[in-house]
Amino acid sequence: MSTAKTAFGQTVHHVELADWLATATRHHDEGFVMFDWLGVEDAGRPGAVGQRHAVFLHVIDPQTREGVMLRTELGPDDALPSVAHLWKGAHWHEREAAEMFGLTVDGKPEHLLLPDSFEGHPLRKDFVLASRVVRPWPGRLEPGEDNTSAPSRRRTAPPGVPDPSWGPRREEESTS
Repeated sequence: MSTAKTAFGQTVHHVELADWLATATRHHDEGFVMFDWLGVEDAGRPGAVGQRHAVFLHVIDPQTREGVMLRTELGPDDALPSVAHLWKGAHWHEREAAEMFGLTVDGKPEHLLLPDSFEGHPLRKDFVLASRVVRPWPGRLEPGEDNTSAPSRRRTAPPGVPDPSWGPRREEESTS
């Protein structure tokens, strides 16, 4: 069973998790064979009991160029049925959702972007962003942090603020 709501020109079909795969299969069979994207939204509040996630699937009928958006919600113990057998491009998106949000997709946890040693799911609202001193981010360093490129943005003045070679600022003149 699904209910449709339209806002800002986009109709979203709200689908029960139990009907997710059947609804996706029906739309695929009706001609929506072009995969656009699959995304996740952390629908819960940090620290709230019963963390929920909303999953969105957008597919397109190439004949009519119309798209359809499906949405379902998962609880903390729910698993998302995979739609990668219908749209091959969905496999990457499902793996990213599993890694970044901690969702279970057909019971196959896989690492995609983060190293095996990384703990947690960085796109969840309850993920604590510790400083790089405590938990180094697995990505690239900011410019200037590796001492081989431009100065760090954290150490440069905002645009329009002259560097110290221009002399003291007006506030400094009035205090001296």
